[in-house]
Order: sequence, then structure tokens, then C-alpha cells
Amino acid sequence: MDRFVRVVRRLSRASGYVAAALIAFGVVIVCEMVFVRFVLNTNTIWQTDFVTYSLVAATFIGSPFVLMTRGHVNVDVLPLYLHGRPRYFLALASTLLAISFCAVMLVLTAQYWLEAWDQRWLSNTMWRVRLWIPYASMPIGLGILTLQYVADLACLVTGREPPFGIEKGRHA
Repeated sequence: MDRFVRVVRRLSRASGYVAAALIAFGVVIVCEMVFVRFVLNTNTIWQTDFVTYSLVAATFIGSPFVLMTRGHVNVDVLPLYLHGRPRYFLALASTLLAISFCAVMLVLTAQYWLEAWDQRWLSNTMWRVRLWIPYASMPIGLGILTLQYVADLACLVTGREPPFGIEKGRHA
């Protein structure tokens, strides 16, 4: 069990690095686009698409890292007021619900990606990018996110981590 959790956390950490790199590349490309358009006075073709696709990919691929570090925005009023078993069961129910949602989205986005692959979809812009490439970020990100939720569930059920990351003595 510990090995599984370690592997998933490494994968989530790596996805965070990939997401950060995608955002950094997006920033560089935006700067290049501004230079090309306003200094060289030429058209941009691929830059807007690249930045859009890289930011969407960073969102999907970076989500497991955000979950692992508990960096997401959450409302923890109810978990703070609950203690002991009720807090545990709320964490269990919410984690199972999140796994279910992510698994369904994983299947749906994988089907969407496969359709783009099979039918050789291209973007309708001048760049004509093969859409299976940017669309791959959806099932990849959701797959790793699902694994991170499963690892969190394993840590919750085995008592390795407290529910919602809230230590026993901490409450409202």
C-alpha cells in the first residue's frame, strides 16, 4: 500500500512540474506573440492556439498535484465542526463521490480523445493542429487525478492521514 501511494504521489508531483512547464511555455509564447505582432508587424498563426491548449492541458494535468498538496479551494466548515466518526464518514463519502465523478469523466474524455484520434480531427484554425494531441491532456490528467483520489482513499481508510487533513484536536 505504501508503495502504491508513493508511486501515485511521484506521478502527481511530476504532473505538477509538467503543468508548471506548460504555463511557463505559454507565457513565453505570449511574449513572443506580442513581439511578432507589434514589433515585427506580422501575423501570428499558431501562438493563440498553443497558449489556449497549453493552459487547458496545465489545468487537467496539474489537478492531481493540486489535490495532493490540498491546494484547491474548499469549504471546510462542516468538516471542522464534525469530530471523530462523522468527520471520517463525510471524508469517505466525499472521496468516493469524487472518485466516481473523475472515473466517469475519465471514460468520457478518453472516448472523446479516441474519436479525435480515429477521425483525424484538425483544428479549424490556420494552424490545423491534430486535436488528439491537446485532447490527450484530459484523460491523462483525469486518470492521474483518479489515482490520486484512490491513494487518498487508501490513506484515509488505513488511518495514514486524518480526514480532510484535519488533525484530531483542530476544530472550530
